[in-house]
Amino acid sequence: MPTHAESRVVAYRAEQLFDLVADVGRYPQFLPWCAAARIRTRTTEELVADLTIGFGPFRESFTSRVALDRPAGLRVRYENGPFRYLNNHWTFTPDPRGCKVDFFVDFEFRSRLLQSAIGVVFHEAVRRMVNAFLKRAREVYGPPPVPAAAPASSTAIGA
Repeated sequence: MPTHAESRVVAYRAEQLFDLVADVGRYPQFLPWCAAARIRTRTTEELVADLTIGFGPFRESFTSRVALDRPAGLRVRYENGPFRYLNNHWTFTPDPRGCKVDFFVDFEFRSRLLQSAIGVVFHEAVRRMVNAFLKRAREVYGPPPVPAAAPASSTAIGA
């Protein structure tokens, strides 16, 4: 089952990065493979959203419940859709250089065909997704307000 963990220091504040990741309704504007997003409900502590992802000939929708702990992080709980399971979380820790971002995703599709298809491109897809958030931060907040970030570290398990 594909798993990816990544940690990097980013030259933005934790509040800015939290707000960017929590803005699920805007994902189709900048995230590769995110074809649609619909927020069902939202409070200051939680949101429930439907996302549609598309890659190649595949297009799948799923529902997740996202626990919001501003600005510390988000934890995604999978509710319904094509996965056997989906675990995803982001944590944002203030750092003198900006914010340390920890990202983790682990999932398995029910369909062996989908699992095989994503397995080939999973790690590159996750890297592109994380980079899409960083590009979005520059678009929304402008050039980083603090010095350049430290090198990234990541751990990829499975494929």
